[in-house]
Amino acid sequence: MAFADNLKQLPKISHLSAIQLIDGEGNVAATIENKPGQAGSCSVYNHLGQIYGAITVEAAKKGLEIFAEHTEDARLHPGKHPNIDRLVSFVTEGTGTLRVKHIFATGLE
Repeated sequence: MAFADNLKQLPKISHLSAIQLIDGEGNVAATIENKPGQAGSCSVYNHLGQIYGAITVEAAKKGLEIFAEHTEDARLHPGKHPNIDRLVSFVTEGTGTLRVKHIFATGLE
C-alpha cells in the first residue's frame, strides 16, 4: 500500500501540535511538528508510540513499512527524509529507544 493510503488508516492527530522524541537521558532528540511537510511523520510516530509505547527497533520496522515508497527513497537519498533516516538507523544498528512525548494543540496559538 502507498504511504498516502497507509496514513488514512492511522489515528487522527488534529489534537497534536508536535511530537517530541526523548532519549534515555531525558533530552529532546527530535521534534516533529504537525504542519505541512511533517504532518505525515508526526502521524506515523504518534501511531508507533501508541502501539509500541516508544520508538524501538520493532516500532522502527513497522514505521518503515508505513512510510512505504518513501522508505526506499530515503535509503537512496540519505538526509532527504530525516524522520525515516532515524527509523532506518534503529533497524540497522539494532538498538535504541526513544520515548514519544505528545505536545497538545491548545487552540490558543
